[in-house]
Amino acid sequence: MRSIVPSAAILRQHYALVSALRAQGFAIGAFEDGKAPRDALFLIAEGETPPAAARTVVLASEGRYVIPSHDGGPARVAFESADAAVGVGFVRALLAEPEMPTAADPESLALHALADRVAAADITVLINGPTGTGKEVLARSIHLKSARAAGPFIAINCAALPETMLEALLFGHQKGAFTGASSGGEGFFRAAHGGTLLLDEVAELPLQLQAKLLRALQEREIVPIGATTPQSIDVRVIACANRDLQDEVAAGRFRADLYYRLSVFPLTTKLLAERPQDIPALAATLILRHAGNRQTVPWPDMSAIDLLLRHDWPGNVRELENVVQRALLFAGGDTISAEHIVFDRPSARAAGAANDEPAQPATPPVTLGNIVQMHEFQAIRETLAACNGSRIETARRLGISERTLRYRLAKAREQGDDIVSAVGRVAQYAMGVA
Repeated sequence: MRSIVPSAAILRQHYALVSALRAQGFAIGAFEDGKAPRDALFLIAEGETPPAAARTVVLASEGRYVIPSHDGGPARVAFESADAAVGVGFVRALLAEPEMPTAADPESLALHALADRVAAADITVLINGPTGTGKEVLARSIHLKSARAAGPFIAINCAALPETMLEALLFGHQKGAFTGASSGGEGFFRAAHGGTLLLDEVAELPLQLQAKLLRALQEREIVPIGATTPQSIDVRVIACANRDLQDEVAAGRFRADLYYRLSVFPLTTKLLAERPQDIPALAATLILRHAGNRQTVPWPDMSAIDLLLRHDWPGNVRELENVVQRALLFAGGDTISAEHIVFDRPSARAAGAANDEPAQPATPPVTLGNIVQMHEFQAIRETLAACNGSRIETARRLGISERTLRYRLAKAREQGDDIVSAVGRVAQYAMGVA
């Protein structure tokens, strides 16, 4: 657990921030006899002297910015109360280790607190949840907070492995055990000896292999292909599934005895849309991760955060990461606004709310489809104007047929953008001025 030492000024002025960091899994330390805990991180106020510059975050009281540590200097953050959700997220991201999960919503904080208790017990864990909700991140956190942290953490996706090779990859094989086995292979179970083996999408395992996995879990030993003597293993297994394994058992696609062996302690990750307070914190973390070498990291303003909160996130955290990367591409300055937020498709939640509630003035969500269309219409408008309204010449310059140009102009008119009329009015105005 990472230890943070806040200065007296931070404790006085920003106690809520310190409490939030404690809730998110940080140990809060203190100076004792003028000495801080070894390898601790420091959180100080503007104007105070950094105890160890490279391990210090300076919190200013004016402005809104985040500047990561460069060349051994301290990182710097400033925000006001209106930006506290994002500000705390940036502070947490600057102080956290890369593997530390991001959580700010009460549901997520409770889940990670429970996972910390599970980590201390060397038991098998089953993590259920939709794809993209952080199951592997949670599994890695359990490993790192367990007594096996010094051992290997090996994550495999059962759906991604060839079914014909799955048994050999999991349990190993001896030389000559099958055609092409010119040498032996230890398999993932033996490779994870002393550590943790994550079986992602465990529901995809064939039934015949489920029986062998059950025996490995019960007896803590495996028999490699071609071998006759069992070999002991010391591995903690964490299984993940994005389908309800009880439903799979009822349908006859998953063994009931294996389900109960895996589900010693079940944990469940929720949809991102069901834990909205995680969204600003995750956005801050992802912005820092993908900001590259920028001296000043763009800050998402209230319009951007409001748009993110109103989206329904069918792709969960993976979709949010895509949206953040696009926003960083479109935002040229130091602020990410709603106009920089580009979704793959409009939010179903926002559309449903619009049908039930009076229309509210809001920035419409931008999708990849309509942002391409907007640029396309603008290119046609500019080219048509340069060609003095000639559609034949416009089509030639754009490298499209006249028929395609007519279709694009009709599409624009359907959306309330009469390009031809607008270009004609501009031309008439120019002639009048001349």
